[in-house]
Amino acid sequence: MLKREIVQTADGSASIRIPDWDESYHSRHGAIQEARHVFIANGLDLFSGEVSILEMGFGTGLNALITFGHAIDRKLTISYTGVDHYPVTDAEAALLNYPALLGHADIFKDMHERPWHVPQMLAEHFTLTKIDRHFDDVHFSNEFDLVYFDAFGYRFQPNLWSEAIFCAMFNALKPGGMLVTYAARTAIRRNMEAAGFAVEKLPGPPGKREMFRARKPI
Repeated sequence: MLKREIVQTADGSASIRIPDWDESYHSRHGAIQEARHVFIANGLDLFSGEVSILEMGFGTGLNALITFGHAIDRKLTISYTGVDHYPVTDAEAALLNYPALLGHADIFKDMHERPWHVPQMLAEHFTLTKIDRHFDDVHFSNEFDLVYFDAFGYRFQPNLWSEAIFCAMFNALKPGGMLVTYAARTAIRRNMEAAGFAVEKLPGPPGKREMFRARKPI
């Protein structure tokens, strides 16, 4: 496995960096502000009531923690499935400062320490299922309202942004469901559209000009 190190981003929140790639799990301009902009403001905020979420790239658990807190504020009930084949260790998770900035320290600890492949009710309004699996082994059918697509960047792992992967995401979503991602490459858009998505380009988070939101037609 590639070496990983904890780093701080511009908004004070932590991330994990892979020195061999000079690539981090989050934007160096701010991990928390990126997650809130991409996945909450342009994704979850369009839903109400009960929402089923698939996160491709569970990583540090930041998106799940932000979603947990946001669900309390919005009175949402969340069923959250996170996929990652190279999970963050408990030791690495303990070095991340998200609970100090966002609260819910016990929940964050539970997110990382609870068993994989078994649904875990972390609170009355939030159930988490973590799946240790390669992206190309993910196969769901009409199960999710929303996909957080948070894979490593295209220049490092273009195979994670292929038409085949987006076909799997298309199948995983319910009709009318939505996929949001920080990415905005033309090649990615072509692969999304080839999979059947209607794709729109939106303003990106700080430090990034654009991002994509893709919808599965009803």
